[in-house]
Amino acid sequence: MEEIRASMAGSVWKITVKPGDTVEEGQDVVILESMKMEIPIAAEAEGTLKELKVAEGDFVNEGDIIAIIE
Repeated sequence: MEEIRASMAGSVWKITVKPGDTVEEGQDVVILESMKMEIPIAAEAEGTLKELKVAEGDFVNEGDIIAIIE
């Protein structure tokens, strides 16, 4: 199991995958918006996206869990 965490605080601007999708290492899972910049958050391992912990429009802090990959 791999947890994908926010690298900085920001709003969830776009979610690019859904539970059940296969993700590759380095694939963008979520795009955060912070200070008018788009920050892609990528998977650090390949696997199946088990769960999303955020929705578009949510605010996350640095270190918050965004998704779980199995």
